[in-house]
Amino acid sequence: MQTDLWNYCLKVYALPGIEHACLSLQNQGLDVCLVLCATWLEQRRVACDTTRLECLSGCAEPWQRDVIQPLRQLRTQWREAALHDDELSALRGRIKGMELEAERALINRLEWASLGWLPNQSQGDCDWLQRVASRVEHPDHDALQTLRAAMSHA
Repeated sequence: MQTDLWNYCLKVYALPGIEHACLSLQNQGLDVCLVLCATWLEQRRVACDTTRLECLSGCAEPWQRDVIQPLRQLRTQWREAALHDDELSALRGRIKGMELEAERALINRLEWASLGWLPNQSQGDCDWLQRVASRVEHPDHDALQTLRAAMSHA
């Protein structure tokens, strides 16, 4: 079982169907870094409670809003123009790299925030993925199932 959150995320994201599932949930307004952290905590059988969820959300939301989303918006905004402009395409590639580094920084912050949370013997207290997904109305059920299936392979 992977204990390092970043390496866990890389392994899970590389599994078939995960990228599509994560993008679907992201389009619904969920933070993919927080979603992947939720699967990691759930797999490790760390109990989920409101205080812990709010701790992680409080860590993730400002970083998503102020760092990751502006980079993503700029990268997306340049998508069409970069197809016909090599210099812009190169800049867009660097923005994409910065966005990935910002996501890695957030993953590190989430791992740091949850460092003292030890595994619990009861699986009943561990529905992190459902708790995170409930933050949006009607989360993509298929995407959540894909993520749940991936937890057994990571």
